[in-house]
Amino acid sequence: MPAVLIDIAPALPKRPEWLRAPAPAGENYQDIKQLVARLRLHTVCESAACPNVGECWNHRTATFMILGNVCTRRCGFCAVEKGAPLPVDYDEPRRVAEAVAAMGLKFAVITSVNRDDREDGGAELFALVIGAIRRRVEGCGVEVLVPDFQGSRAAVETVLEAAPDVFNHNTETVPRLYRQVRLGARYERSLDVLATAKRTAPAVPTKSGLMLGLGETGAEVLQVMRDLRAHEVDILTLGQYLRPSPKHLPIVRYLPPEEFADLRAAAREMGFGHVEAGPLVRSSYHASGLAHGAKSTSSHG
Repeated sequence: MPAVLIDIAPALPKRPEWLRAPAPAGENYQDIKQLVARLRLHTVCESAACPNVGECWNHRTATFMILGNVCTRRCGFCAVEKGAPLPVDYDEPRRVAEAVAAMGLKFAVITSVNRDDREDGGAELFALVIGAIRRRVEGCGVEVLVPDFQGSRAAVETVLEAAPDVFNHNTETVPRLYRQVRLGARYERSLDVLATAKRTAPAVPTKSGLMLGLGETGAEVLQVMRDLRAHEVDILTLGQYLRPSPKHLPIVRYLPPEEFADLRAAAREMGFGHVEAGPLVRSSYHASGLAHGAKSTSSHG
């Protein structure tokens, strides 16, 4: 008779009060939900089950996710659907710009799924979306949160030729945990994406973020922060990992707000132009304020 495996790992404590976000509701929330559905767009707010969706949508901010809502990678932390990618929709840039105009945005954040099926990783669509927003909404700032483009420096250059206001690429976790957390990614490759961006457009602030609570040590987090500053990253976000479902990686630890405060102070001492750190912080959280509060710290410009 085959052995029966029983999971005897200790249960994680109840989610602390500081991690409780209000349920999404309100007139603005419903307006944006209907607008996104009407224009057949995707947002990381919904696809990645962001806990701040109610707050952000009620402030009429959203992070648009281009190139479909199916990712070619299977990262252990992410709620976005995985599988065969959708066809590229070249009308999507126009619809994103229409949504930005309808929402009255002064700052838009654009991200995407990984598109390892495409030679440029989807860089062309990022550039087209930036251009469409610039034409439709005069003076609107644009932040891009890009994948690693499988290390293609040409893809990074394509995005930067369209002149985004902030270039964001997340390292997500510490190098030791990459095989469990970021399947198909490499820590050194992510650092190279950020280095290429800074070298290509020194005046454009670069940004990166980490999720905490996956089993990393404090020393490992500080080393990643030092690595990011060594690559002249200007803006840093630090937030608590929240498990989207029982199929995803477990939470090892909840970090208290005081620990985030200590990391924020350490990051500022390292020279980051702006830091957002807290249990509910996500990469695009308060993106407009971060962009306006930090200029490039590059020694080249």
